[in-house]
Amino acid sequence: MSSEAARVVLSFPDGLSEWGRDQIRTDRYRGYLRRMLDEPTVGDEREEFVDVGCCGDSLDLTFRVEAVDGGPRVSEETAVELVERSGDVDGGWRVQSAAGPTE
Repeated sequence: MSSEAARVVLSFPDGLSEWGRDQIRTDRYRGYLRRMLDEPTVGDEREEFVDVGCCGDSLDLTFRVEAVDGGPRVSEETAVELVERSGDVDGGWRVQSAAGPTE
């Protein structure tokens, strides 16, 4: 068995705005997640910074490991799949964008 994970599935709260979703779905952000994950275990949760642009505050988003296929170690070749789970996004952040969250 290879020591590298073929795929890691991470969930995020479905309360995330479209702006936030656009940020975490980029190849750049998935590359960042690969470097941060190392050896994930199902059920692990970690908060990661999400860039909200020049017009808002920073946002820490909680990702949860839902599945790890293959070996335990994440590499540059590991696919990172993002899925939604029920939940709100805490933090009180605002972005000056039509896609941003509203209160």
